[in-house]
Amino acid sequence: MSAVATSGRTSATGRKSSGPRKSKLGWNLLGLLVFLTAGFPVYWMLNTAIKPAKDAIDSDPSLFPTGFTLDNFRRAFDIADFWGPVGRSLIVSLAVVVIGIAVGMLAALAISRFAFRGRKIVIVGILAVQMIPLVAMIIPVFLLLNDLDQYDKLSGLIITYLTFILPFTVWTLRGFIVNIPKELEEAAMVDGCSRTSAFIRVVFPLLAPGMVATSVYAFIQAWNEYLYALMLLSQQNQTATVWLGNFTTKHGTEYAPMMAGATMMAVPIVVLFLLVQRKMAAGLTAGAVKG
Repeated sequence: MSAVATSGRTSATGRKSSGPRKSKLGWNLLGLLVFLTAGFPVYWMLNTAIKPAKDAIDSDPSLFPTGFTLDNFRRAFDIADFWGPVGRSLIVSLAVVVIGIAVGMLAALAISRFAFRGRKIVIVGILAVQMIPLVAMIIPVFLLLNDLDQYDKLSGLIITYLTFILPFTVWTLRGFIVNIPKELEEAAMVDGCSRTSAFIRVVFPLLAPGMVATSVYAFIQAWNEYLYALMLLSQQNQTATVWLGNFTTKHGTEYAPMMAGATMMAVPIVVLFLLVQRKMAAGLTAGAVKG
């Protein structure tokens, strides 16, 4: 009788323990599938960048590179000025991030910490702005910048990018600030800090990871934007994304040099992410657990 009961408990325990293992294996396979799906375009870009140009237009492409060459990178440097567009893209992206984070943090703090008339309307307005397709605003933005004498200027492009990056920044930072308890500021103010000092000493250090995560996303949006940069800047002031269009000519598209140029354009993003990856991870998980 005892042996039968022990055998029953063992089989039940075995069934319980096998369930979580199967579930974990299923999630691991799903994660691997997502990784392969998201990473394959990046792999194909690198694969095309280092293979001979004739292999890039082969009707039966090989999954693995059949040869290795750096001629595509040299061609990418020769086809047009590379450092000029990249430098302009860096100036625009960094300016958008700095201004966007500074203004967005103040706006998010006001929305999160202060009760004022029209607060809900402001929040709804921020969400509504993000729902408007960017392509729908090209003509009004063009006419406005032309009237302000900002057409074909980097400052005009920065202002334009801020119109759709600022709402994203405000909304994201608001979520981080809301998860920081008000009691921390109140305790600091009881100890003699002013509201500004309490924010700088207490809230700002807790908000820093969220600011880093928001800054990275804002930088990526400004760096990768193509449509407005194409429409609002001339050939002499083009940014890096528009520069890639030089590989498409009346004779066709030079895919291998284009992929080499795209690879070089991805380097600043990769370097930025490697520098702030710890803060980025902390920012993405901030607020997940409320104490």
